[in-house]
Amino acid sequence: MTMTSVLVVDDQMLVRAGFVALLSAQSDLEVIGEAGDGHGAVELVNRHRPDVVLMDIRMPNMDGIEATKLIVAATGGETSVLILTTFDADEYVYAALRAGASGFLLKDTPPEELVKAVRIVAEGNGLLAPQVTGRLIRTFANNPSAMMSPRPPLPALTERETEVLVLVARGLSNMEIAEKLFVSEGTVKTHLNRLMAKVGVSSRAQAVIAAYESGLVTVGG
Repeated sequence: MTMTSVLVVDDQMLVRAGFVALLSAQSDLEVIGEAGDGHGAVELVNRHRPDVVLMDIRMPNMDGIEATKLIVAATGGETSVLILTTFDADEYVYAALRAGASGFLLKDTPPEELVKAVRIVAEGNGLLAPQVTGRLIRTFANNPSAMMSPRPPLPALTERETEVLVLVARGLSNMEIAEKLFVSEGTVKTHLNRLMAKVGVSSRAQAVIAAYESGLVTVGG
C-alpha cells in the first residue's frame, strides 16, 4: 500500500485536531505534522516534503494563499495544496488557484469527501467543491476578464499536449483523459508535465486558468 503524507495547517487547535484524527484513521494516509500559520507550514514542508498540505486561508502571520505560493514554488508542484476554508467568496477561489492550489473545499464538506479529496489531489488531480466550480464557470461565462489579468498567448504546444490541456480544463481526470485518448495514464501525466513547463505554471489548476485566459478553452466550447 502506498502511503500519502499529509500536513494539516489551521490556526484553530481544535479544528486541526479533528482533521488530524480523521486523516490518521485512514490506513493509507499519514499525518506528518501540523502548523498554526503559513510560516509554520512553509517550514514543515521544506523539512518533510509531504504529498499533500491541507491548508486554511485566514491565519495570523502568514495566510494560506501566501503560504501556498511559497510551497508550490519551493516544491515545484510536487506537494499538492488542498485549501479548506469556511469562506467561499470568489476572491479566495481565484487567489487560491492562482497561487497554485490543487483543490478548494469548504469546511462543511462531509468527512468522507474530505478524505477522498486528499487522495485525489495526491494523485495529481485538481478538485473544487461543486458550489465553487459552478460559480467559477458562471464567472468565466458572464465576464471572463472580471477576475483575471491578461495573459500572453500560450506557447507552442504539440497537438497531443493541446488535447490534454483542453481535457484537463474541461474537468477530466488523468484516468478519464487516458481512456478518451487511448493512451496510458502515465503518458497523460508526461504530456501534462511537459505542457505545464512550457506554459510556465506549476499546478493543474493554474494550467486550467491559463487555458481559459488564453482562449484555448471557452465555457460551453
